[in-house]
Amino acid sequence: MITFTETQIAAWLTPLIWPFLRALALFQALPVLGARTVPMRVRIGLAAFLAIAAQDSLPALAPDVVATPLDAPQALLLVVQQVVIGLSLGFAVRVVFAAVEFAGEIIGLQMGLNFAGFFDPLSASTATATSRLFGTMVSWLFIVMNGHLLVIAALAHSFVAFPVGPEPFAFLHQMQPQRWGAEIFATGLWIALPLVTMLLFINLVLGTISRVAPQINIFAIGFPVTLGVGLLGLVMTLPLMQQPFAMALDRLLVQFR
Repeated sequence: MITFTETQIAAWLTPLIWPFLRALALFQALPVLGARTVPMRVRIGLAAFLAIAAQDSLPALAPDVVATPLDAPQALLLVVQQVVIGLSLGFAVRVVFAAVEFAGEIIGLQMGLNFAGFFDPLSASTATATSRLFGTMVSWLFIVMNGHLLVIAALAHSFVAFPVGPEPFAFLHQMQPQRWGAEIFATGLWIALPLVTMLLFINLVLGTISRVAPQINIFAIGFPVTLGVGLLGLVMTLPLMQQPFAMALDRLLVQFR
């Protein structure tokens, strides 16, 4: 008859439960895989699979962590630490997505397409046409360029940079994730700058025409010209989106390595 004790069960579960909680928190905040269309059972299954598959590459747990009972108050601090780190990693990726969508908002404002807004059921917010176009394109790009593999690698390396310990808020004090919001504006303006400059030049030309030939109805020809040039600029700049997106993603994920 096979028998095992509660201590043996805890020894088997302890190396698995902390990576599982960190991976599950990551999938809750990660774009694409954390969308509402992905069932919760899929996220739980992926987190469990990663926790089992990454056991050989993860560092050994500290003796005090191994000796901590799962029903002890100290275990709650360990759970909070895994959730905070996992959510922060997902938040770092979401910041890059938000930066690209912010670039789409700026471009849509310059093109005059911000009136074409609609409700997005995935994010439960109102989005413009250009913003959703950029968001959809960057979601495809994230999968095509193996961005999900980069995130999983950063998750595995995070156990080396931030090992499991009883101080859940030491990570927040060291990383300062609230400062990552500036990345949205910096990267978004960087992506939108070429097209914004092109549209600004078009507006200057239209303003000059309205001064030289006042009889021309500039409002009748200004919108189609601005819209046409903006769509042409989108076709020209969308293939170049990979480089700024990859650089911004790597710049945030390197902090977890």
